[in-house]
Amino acid sequence: MSPRQIEPKQRGFLIVNSHPEGAAQTVRRTWAAIPARTDGRKPVALILGHSAGYGLATLLAGLRRHGIRGIGVAYEAADTGRRTATAGWYRTAAAARLAAEGGHDIRFVNTDAFSADAKTQVMDLLEQHYGPVDHLIYSLAAPRRTDPATGTVHHSVIKPLGAAYEAPALDFSGTDPKVTRARIEPGTEDETRATVAVMGGDDWALWVRALAARRLLADKFTTAALTYVGSEVTAPVYRQGTIGAAKEHLEQTAHDLNSSAVLKEHDGRAFTVVAGAAVTQASSAIPSIALYTAFLRTVLGKQGFQTPAEQAVDLWDQLEDRTPLRLDAAGRIRLDGWELDDRIQDRVRDLWADPERGLEAARAGADWFMSQVQELYGWGVEGVAYGRPVETDVAWPAADGQGTAVGG
Repeated sequence: MSPRQIEPKQRGFLIVNSHPEGAAQTVRRTWAAIPARTDGRKPVALILGHSAGYGLATLLAGLRRHGIRGIGVAYEAADTGRRTATAGWYRTAAAARLAAEGGHDIRFVNTDAFSADAKTQVMDLLEQHYGPVDHLIYSLAAPRRTDPATGTVHHSVIKPLGAAYEAPALDFSGTDPKVTRARIEPGTEDETRATVAVMGGDDWALWVRALAARRLLADKFTTAALTYVGSEVTAPVYRQGTIGAAKEHLEQTAHDLNSSAVLKEHDGRAFTVVAGAAVTQASSAIPSIALYTAFLRTVLGKQGFQTPAEQAVDLWDQLEDRTPLRLDAAGRIRLDGWELDDRIQDRVRDLWADPERGLEAARAGADWFMSQVQELYGWGVEGVAYGRPVETDVAWPAADGQGTAVGG
C-alpha cells in the first residue's frame, strides 16, 4: 500500500485511528528511558497482553534489563485500507525492531489469548524454540471473553455496586479540558459475574494449567498478574465496583495457584502486582479516573509520577531476585507506594473537594492527561512529521528468520 496522509479521528473520548510513526516513537522513547542491563541469565518469559500499558512496559523492561527470551501475545487489528492498524499493532512492530537490533530472541503472536487455540499455538512455539517458562506475565484487559469450555461470550462493564455512582469527571473530548458529572447506575449480579469472567483470574489459571500439562513450567516458575487498587476517591466505581470484584477474583486466583499441586511441584510462585496509576486505553475509559489522574499528576509533578516503564523495571528486579520482594499483608507485590502516600492523597482530596477550582489549579495535569491519551494512539508525539504521508500497512513481526508471520 502506498503512503497516505492521515489525521486523528476522534469520536467523543475515543480516537479511532492510529499513527504508525507516532506509535513507534513512543516505544523507542520508552526503550531509551529504561536503563540497560542484561548481565546474568536470560529467562524465558511469556507476556500476555504485551502491546499496551503495563504489558508493553513489562516487555520492554524485561528485554532491556534482563534479556528475556520468549513470546508476547496480543490481539490487534491490521490496516484495512479504510482504517489504520491499531496502535498496539504498530507498537509491536517497533518493539520487534528494537529487540532485533539488540540481538534479543522474542516472538510475537497476534491472537485471542482467551481461546484454547491460542494456548496451543503459543505452547507449540515454546516447545520448538524456548522450552519451559520462567515467568508468565498476565496483563490482559478486554471488553469481552468467550469461555473456551462453554462458548459463552461474557461482556465486562464498569459500574458501581449497590448504589448509583455520581462524581466529577474530566471531559477531554474537546480542545480544552473541563469538569463534567458522571452518573452510573449500579451493576447487576449478572453483570458482575460477567465482568469477573472477563477480568478475573479464570483465564490466568487456565494458562498456568495448560503450560503445566505440556511440561512447560520451569523450576521456580513465577507468574504475576497486574492489578490496581487506587484511591478512595475512585473506589466506588473501581475497587468497590464490578471491576473491583474481578480484581478480587484475580487476587484469590493467586492464592489458589500458590496452594495448588502444580506450583508446589515446581517450587513456583504466583503474585498479583498492584501497579500505580497510568494513562492507558483502559483507564481513560473509566469515569472520574481521568480527573483523578490529572490531579495526581499535578500533585506529584513529572519527577514524582512514576511511569509504567519505571514500575516495570522495579517489578522485574523483584521477580529476578535482584531486589527484595515488597509484599503487603495480602501477599501482593506493591509498586504503588508513590501514589498512595498519605500526604499525596490528602492533596488530591483537596482538589477533588472542589473539582472546578481543582481543575484550574491542575490545568497542567489535565493538559498532560489529554496529551497522553493522544499519544496512546500515536498522535501528538514530539518529533513526528504529521504533515507527511505515512505507510500505514505495516507488517506484523516475523516469527522467525524466514519471514513467517504468527497469527493474523
